[in-house]
Parts: sequence; C-alpha cells; structure tokens
Amino acid sequence: MNEPIDFSVPGAGAEPTKAKLAEREQGLRHSLSPRQVAMIGLGSTIGTGLFLGSALSVQLAGPAVVISFAVGALIALTVMWALAEMSAAHPAPGSFGLYAEMYLHPWAGFAVRYTYWFTLVLIIGSEVVAAAIYCKLWFPTVPSWMWIAAFSAAILYVNTIDVKNFGTFEYFLAMIKVVTIVIFLVLGLALLFGIGFPKLGFRNFTAYGGFFPYGWRGVGLGVVMAIFSYLGLEIVGTTAGEAANPKVAVPRALRRTLLILAIFYLGSLTLVVGLVPWTNIGVAESPFVRVFQTVYIPSAGHLMNFVVLTAALSSAMCNLYFTARMLFSLARGGYAPGFLGNLSKRGMPVASVIASGAGLLVALLLSHFFQDSAFIYLIGVAFFGGPFAWIITLAAHLAFRASATRTGTPFARFAPPGPWSSLAGLIALSAVLISTWWVPGFRVTLAARAVWLLFLSLCYFVWTRFNAPTSRRTRANADG
Repeated sequence: MNEPIDFSVPGAGAEPTKAKLAEREQGLRHSLSPRQVAMIGLGSTIGTGLFLGSALSVQLAGPAVVISFAVGALIALTVMWALAEMSAAHPAPGSFGLYAEMYLHPWAGFAVRYTYWFTLVLIIGSEVVAAAIYCKLWFPTVPSWMWIAAFSAAILYVNTIDVKNFGTFEYFLAMIKVVTIVIFLVLGLALLFGIGFPKLGFRNFTAYGGFFPYGWRGVGLGVVMAIFSYLGLEIVGTTAGEAANPKVAVPRALRRTLLILAIFYLGSLTLVVGLVPWTNIGVAESPFVRVFQTVYIPSAGHLMNFVVLTAALSSAMCNLYFTARMLFSLARGGYAPGFLGNLSKRGMPVASVIASGAGLLVALLLSHFFQDSAFIYLIGVAFFGGPFAWIITLAAHLAFRASATRTGTPFARFAPPGPWSSLAGLIALSAVLISTWWVPGFRVTLAARAVWLLFLSLCYFVWTRFNAPTSRRTRANADG
C-alpha cells in the first residue's frame, strides 16, 4: 500500500468524478469497531476545552455559562446532522474537506483541510501544554518543557502503531474520562443536595453578582469557549476511512457522541458553578480540580488532576490522528507532497503523523517563551479553524442536499427537512467568530483570519497552476 493512488487536483463535475474523489483515499484499514469510533469522538472532544478551558467560559459568563454551553450544543447539533448525512453517503478519511471539494469548489476543500490541519496542529500543542500545567500540582519544580517533550514522544509513538491498537488504547483512555465524569456528576449532586454530605444548596448560583453577572453579553461570549469545547465532534467523520461498516457506525457514533457531550458538559458545569463560587475559579487552573479541593475530599483533587491529565493526552492523541488523516487526504488529492499520502505496512500514514507533530514542537517553544500564557495563546490562534471547518461543513451540506434533490439521489436523512438547520448553524457560527474580538486572548483569531485565507488562496493558485497538466489528465481519465 505504499504507492500513491491517482494524486490529482480534480474539479467539480459529474457524479462519477465524485466517486473517484472518494476512491482515491482508499488504503486505510477498516479495523475500528463502532465502540472505538464513539470513544475516539469522546476522546477528541472531552479534554482541555472542558477540564481547563471551561474556566475561561466561567469567567466570561458566570453561572450563566450553562446557557452558553446549551447554545453551543444546539450549534454542534446542526453540524452533526450535516456530517452524518454526508459521511453516510461518502465514507472517506477526508471527511468535510473532501465534501467541500465535492460540492463547493476545489479551493474550499484545499482551504478547509489546510486550515483545520494547522488548527489541530496548534491544538495538539495546547493539549500537551495543559498536561504540563496539570503536572505542576505534583511536581512544581520540574520545567514544563520536560513534560511536553516526554508526552510528545509518547503521543507520536501511539499514532504510528496499527489503527486497531490505537483504537484500543484510546478506548481505555477515553473510558477513564467518561467514568470519572459520571462519578463527578453523582458526587456533585450529592454535595449540592446534601445526600451523605453537608448540604451546599444553590446559593453560589446567585450570590456573586446574580446568575447573569455580565448579562446576555457574557452568555454570548461564553459560547465562544463552548464551541471550542465541542470541537472534535467532527473527528468522528474522518474515522469513516477506517471504521468497519462506516455508513452505519459513523452516523450512530456522531449522535451518541453529541448526546453524551451535552449531558456531560451541561451537568458538569452546572455543578462546578453550584459547588464553588465562580469568582474563585481562575483561568490558569482546572475548575474540576478546584471543586474537589474546595469541598475537602481527601486526595480527590489529586485523583481529578490525574483524570484531566489523561484527558488532555487522550485528546492530543486523537487530534494527531485526525491531522494525519487530513494531511493524508490532501496528499491523495494532489494538494500536498506525494510521500505524505503513502502508508506503512500496517496501513498507517506515518509520514503525515510526523509532519503533523509540528504542534508539539510549537508547544515546546511557547512553553519556554510564554510560560503560563502559552495555553490561552495557542487556543486563541487556533480557534478560527474549528468554526471555519464547521461553516464549510454546513455550506457543503446545503450543496449536498441540493445536488441530491436535483439528481434524485437517495440519502440517509438525519437533519430536518429543508435547509433551515444548516442555515441557522451558519448564522450562529458567523456570530461566534465575530464575538471573539471581545474575548481575552482571542483577538488574534479575527486578526489572522483574512491574512491566513489570503495566504492559502495564493498557495492554492500556485499549487494548482504547477500541477495543471496532472489535473487535466486525471479529469480526462475520470470522465472517460
């Protein structure tokens, strides 16, 4: 499986061309079970965004952060519906990037895949920075760069073994998070209502400036971090290239992942702001660890710190998995050097894994130069890519449905009839991107957006121009 398969830059065209777009990404092994697919989705999403980044959401919205995350769940629902329909029709590792190329324009597929690849490269860095922050609870004198280097080596190794072993490893890491959050929810409810513990009650929801200390503006800004926390749901779509029976497993995993995330996020944050005064939760620590330290449960803070540490590493591993598949998809499409589309004897895109590990080096450098601000800076720079990918996904879904209606092609329906869910998601995500201007550390999101897209457009023009002969030859083969 080491030889490239028809690397090209095909344009929009008839349905046979769309079939060839999906076929060029074949070669990965379909070894992931449905439960592994679901756990990869949870593993990629439940991580820094909930356990550490949620502290920033609390600071922006106060107790009303619960509403922020409910709105974020509704926005994520529109994306889930869109991905479920398109991945059932075209199961391929390129996921939304491939669908953008199929139904919008080759530039859209090029731009969204490279944008999301770059985004996740930085997010991987933010996850290992977060892991180093967690380790300071136990080893305050050990330099962060040592933890980052050690974790980076482990994450790279796990992503170069065969995908079945990767799925098993990630399954158990993600299970640690799931079981712990369930225990946290049960224990938190007991503390709140005084079942076996002194009753804390609901005073913290309104005692420090009210439920809406910053009004609806704070709720809106809290949605920004809520979206960041739900990002990762789309990684389930890329497992279609390696899942057994992907047309059934991937949509089912998307539904289950979003449902579990909504329950976990809303339940956990409700308990966090109910058990601890929201004014005592700082942006440089996990609010979950803070809860257990505040209620004086022996060693619970250390246990929770271990859990959020494994959560960050699990998320980093899943994100590296996804970035490697994005780069693999770009290479197979003729948008990246051909060797990045090659597979090892075990069916793993090792070259793409190594190239995508650049974020680990970025994290190492930022942890030295920026120290405690490295985490916020990384997610601020990276945030544009996630909403941009969701916006492109929803736009591609509108075109996908229009194409299916025009050609009479049947497809599995998950979203409500008509274009309204995807249109609502597009409007909401556009508002989220604009609101980043008022979120501390996130102004760079808007500042870098126009420059980045201009740079990508230039790269697309240059790359396709130099690859034009190959592109024309491939189109002729596809049409013939």
